[in-house]
Amino acid sequence: MSLTGKHALITGGGTGIGLGIAKALAGEGAQVTITGRRAAVLEAAADEHGLFAQVMDVMDEASVRDGIAAAVAARGPVQICVPNAGIAEGRALHKTDMEFWRTMMATNLDGAFLTIRESLTSMRETDWGRVIAVSSIAGLRGLKGAPTYTASKHGLIGLIKGLAADYLGKPYTFNALCPAYVDTEIVPSNIARIMERTGMNREEAEKIVIGANPHGRLITADEVAEAALWLCAPHSGSVNGQAIQIAGGEF
Repeated sequence: MSLTGKHALITGGGTGIGLGIAKALAGEGAQVTITGRRAAVLEAAADEHGLFAQVMDVMDEASVRDGIAAAVAARGPVQICVPNAGIAEGRALHKTDMEFWRTMMATNLDGAFLTIRESLTSMRETDWGRVIAVSSIAGLRGLKGAPTYTASKHGLIGLIKGLAADYLGKPYTFNALCPAYVDTEIVPSNIARIMERTGMNREEAEKIVIGANPHGRLITADEVAEAALWLCAPHSGSVNGQAIQIAGGEF
């Protein structure tokens, strides 16, 4: 497979799953723009892996519009769009205020909507495109202790399925990846919150997180990236509107 001549844009691409997908796409020849709010993190990742950094806040419509326009002007139409930027944090409903709810939705759902909307212009102009949204296993089931996060990830899958239905027969597809717990910088913060909430020690909290995956280990960012590559392959056009589990077993 060669993605030479394709321009990919990945939100939240400076670390974790986003960076894993960025490296995989670049390895197949794509020009890859990674976006995020932290310029230093983006630039360090871009320099190390041959990527292009674009500071962009997915919570801000003007920032998304201007950021994607700048990426298109520099590297051509966006044909692979990976809405990956997100917040993963649990909070009981009775402790959830509107600020927490709005921030979660603005990042995980509004940000994906804006990124896809602005990238879709490129796909319609070039008659080819792949939208690969990074949802979560929480987009397919309830995640205990995280109803707001769960709702945002369910909403993202709904958006993907609705877009797939809208553009059936067109040369662009819309799919969601739904990983379980991935070995990224988010995991230590999740473990810390479990310890704080339950009084468990670190070893006990780590067992909770790792044990949540059916195969009893954390998933790697590279495993998620391989699924993204598959969705960009030459004969992937009939995979559309899917929420693909990357979870080590059936949930």
